[in-house]
Amino acid sequence: MTSQRKLTLDDIADLRAYEREREDFRARIIALKKRRRVHVGPFVTLVFENRDTIRFQIQEMARAERILSDEGIETELGIYNPLIPEPGHLSATLFIELTSEDELREWLPRLVGIERSVVLRIGEGEGAEDVRCQVDPDHEKQLTREEVTASVHYVRFSLDPSQIERFAAGPVTVVIDHPAYTHEQRLTDETREELLTDLRP
Repeated sequence: MTSQRKLTLDDIADLRAYEREREDFRARIIALKKRRRVHVGPFVTLVFENRDTIRFQIQEMARAERILSDEGIETELGIYNPLIPEPGHLSATLFIELTSEDELREWLPRLVGIERSVVLRIGEGEGAEDVRCQVDPDHEKQLTREEVTASVHYVRFSLDPSQIERFAAGPVTVVIDHPAYTHEQRLTDETREELLTDLRP
């Protein structure tokens, strides 16, 4: 489960084959995402992606939209493959989880720029080191607006070898330092160990 090669057409099962594996695969991904999900504050969640979570995303998209052609699957691969992290990197989907129209109207304009406000704080106290997220440029073009933010963003983190070793030692905290939303959440040991499978080749 730790291989991070990019997905190809051969990795995506056709719809009938996928139906046969879907129940077991879905249960495995739910358990995997539980280890990779970090709630930061009242309504922001990051899900750290890997090859398996992205394959699930593409399979479910193909299933829901009845994408049957190789060309259609290639389009999805082009969109989602960049979210599979290379060694030394982490990649996350950031969700702003608001449930009512009033909340959406209030918060999405206030949270413009949140996709640049996520930091991994490695260590603690004076010796802590902050690694700020980077935004995927292709997704940024589609999602970033000046007056209102999207409820989904894609962010990545790049760590050098010494930062990876410090990450392994812990603690690691996800910090959001947006002016309108300042919250942090320390990673559990289970989540930190899981994310090391992305960082180390």
